[in-house]
Amino acid sequence: MNLIRNGLQYYKNSFNGFSKEVWWLAFATLINRAGAMVLPFLSLYLTNALDFTLENVGWIMSFFGLGSLVGSWIGGEMAHKFGAYRTMIFSLVFSGVSLIILGHFNDFAWICGGIFTVAMISDIFRPAVFVSLASYAKPENRTRAVTLIRLAINLGFSLGPAVGGLIIVSTGYISLFWIDGFTCVFAGLTILLGIKEKIIKVSSNEKDTRHSHGKILSDKTYLFFLVAMFLFSVLFVQYFSAMPVYYKGVRALTEDEVGWLLSMNGFLIFLIEMPVIYALDNPKYSKFSIMLIGSLLLASSYAVLFIQNWSGVLIIGMILATFAEMLCFPFTNSYAMQRGGAGNEGRYMAYYSMTFSLAHIIGHNFGMQVSGNYGFRTLFVIMTILAVLSGVLFWTVGRVENSNKHTR
Repeated sequence: MNLIRNGLQYYKNSFNGFSKEVWWLAFATLINRAGAMVLPFLSLYLTNALDFTLENVGWIMSFFGLGSLVGSWIGGEMAHKFGAYRTMIFSLVFSGVSLIILGHFNDFAWICGGIFTVAMISDIFRPAVFVSLASYAKPENRTRAVTLIRLAINLGFSLGPAVGGLIIVSTGYISLFWIDGFTCVFAGLTILLGIKEKIIKVSSNEKDTRHSHGKILSDKTYLFFLVAMFLFSVLFVQYFSAMPVYYKGVRALTEDEVGWLLSMNGFLIFLIEMPVIYALDNPKYSKFSIMLIGSLLLASSYAVLFIQNWSGVLIIGMILATFAEMLCFPFTNSYAMQRGGAGNEGRYMAYYSMTFSLAHIIGHNFGMQVSGNYGFRTLFVIMTILAVLSGVLFWTVGRVENSNKHTR
């Protein structure tokens, strides 16, 4: 009983210390992600409902990535110039409207343009919400605050695909666009009504001088880190495009079964990510070693799929990918924000977010083209190799950081 009691107390302690604004941000993010039903089923919608080829879907997803790239850049600039608070509200409200409009397109060119617009406006939110933590979270709590926002994202994601799969079976795909759109607007109103804008004035003595884009681009250690993050993200985005097609086309899962499998990712993160990060966010643990382990777990999530005669590997693969995400994203996010220095978090976070956007541009298309032309087994070999390479790069950045600390 004492062991259980201590475990529950530890779990509770991992959520302590956050301001009410951080909780409101998490709640708004939860609302937004719980309604995010379009992206997990977009590849199935395009192939099943609109009869596009895998190659066409790959190009459409590249436009999604291009919009995400532009949106991440704009989001960083808007957060830097106008503040994260206004940027978040703008993104949520207008992305909701654009999603509803997208659901009425069925022409290839219009969908490419529509998905670009949706991704651009939606991803203005991403750097802004994490930059806002510099205003609403204490410095010692920021890694856990990042984790709390991710927890809200993944709890929402655990609900969204599961409900979305049931909605598709009962009413069709178009309802997803309306629900997703309305929840975006509602999330924006939640921030507007629940949180007051807070602007931290940074003195000239505190402000980091690495503010220009030229300075960021000359930060070789950070650029090396971004390459590693890009490779990891290329692997991760396959779970939004190639993997749902693999689950249905090769493993013969139904849409609702695909939804439940994807939801397991968010549910596991909701249950255990916060206490895991609470335990690992400690100076005695190397953050980059944790990133390396995350990359190796992601490599394993693809490697196990070569077992063809047992469907249980799909669950094992999802569990491995979930732990990979859990170990990698909170610490990479925190490192990017810390690397920016006081007053410059927006632009550094924009570059960080842009690695994920570039992964959308290249990763979806690459995954669809390879799987469509050479089969999924070839795709899984490539993904496994890239995951290992990503881990090696994270480890190398860690070595450079340690070397710099010792020479200071």
